[in-house]
Amino acid sequence: MASILCHCDDEAAGGHYGGNHTAGKVMEARVGNISKRDKMPLNSILVCEIFDVWGIDFTGPFPSSHSYEYIIVIIDCVSKWVESIPIRTNDARVVCEFLRKNIFTYFGTPRVIINDNGSHFVNKQFAELLSKYEVTHKTRTSYHSQTSGQVKVANREPKRILEKTVSAYRKNWSVKLEEALWMYRIAFKTTIGISSFNLVYGKSCHLPIEIEHKAYWAVNMINLDLSLAGEYRLAQMNALEEFRLDAYENVQIYKEKTKRWHDRLIKPNEFHEGDTILLYNSRLRLFLG
Repeated sequence: MASILCHCDDEAAGGHYGGNHTAGKVMEARVGNISKRDKMPLNSILVCEIFDVWGIDFTGPFPSSHSYEYIIVIIDCVSKWVESIPIRTNDARVVCEFLRKNIFTYFGTPRVIINDNGSHFVNKQFAELLSKYEVTHKTRTSYHSQTSGQVKVANREPKRILEKTVSAYRKNWSVKLEEALWMYRIAFKTTIGISSFNLVYGKSCHLPIEIEHKAYWAVNMINLDLSLAGEYRLAQMNALEEFRLDAYENVQIYKEKTKRWHDRLIKPNEFHEGDTILLYNSRLRLFLG
């Protein structure tokens, strides 16, 4: 294999084009056991209980809006429920304050929080907060960014909504953020087969236009016999459990499909002691190979 690579890179027809071009030349010639795909198979994370596992991340900086330049986003890995606020700085103090005020006191103490290796997450103050509430802290590595994939999606979708709702100068995005979050929460999620709002509260989000056009639920509530309110509430609670079980099954099916699609072109590589491998030689001083 070493002689094949040297011939395709160093000899007269080589040209010293670099790793990608050399590998492409080997693959076109169909010689040597080399794979273009070097990704690892996808490992899905399945969580059973709502609000047990959250992914957190920062996005920004954006054009200043009322002195806000960043957005902190956190998403529940089961319901896809998103909490987010505009912030002025992206440091550990802001993260700890956000978790205490917006997560722990509203949704209870989670079991796990997942994030990247940013300095605002990997520090003594953040570690002490999670230790105090007995929360397991998991960080993703640079080589496996899919670990925090859900929070990356949660970053992207509200930003798309904001792009369509903010003014031409984009100076009011901090004011429009709450509306964007509301739109995202009541939107249908393919992964769970239901909206986040419906999964959390056990009912659809009612809009003013439904009252105007006399939607079924509005007429039904007007005609509800108050003596049957207790039975009606029990039926709602049972329906909520069914919603969550269905959502878990939908997530499992969706992630299995995603894994098959992701892994379909990946050739499994098993390395053994003494094997010859190619090491990426970066030209950047910060990431020396």
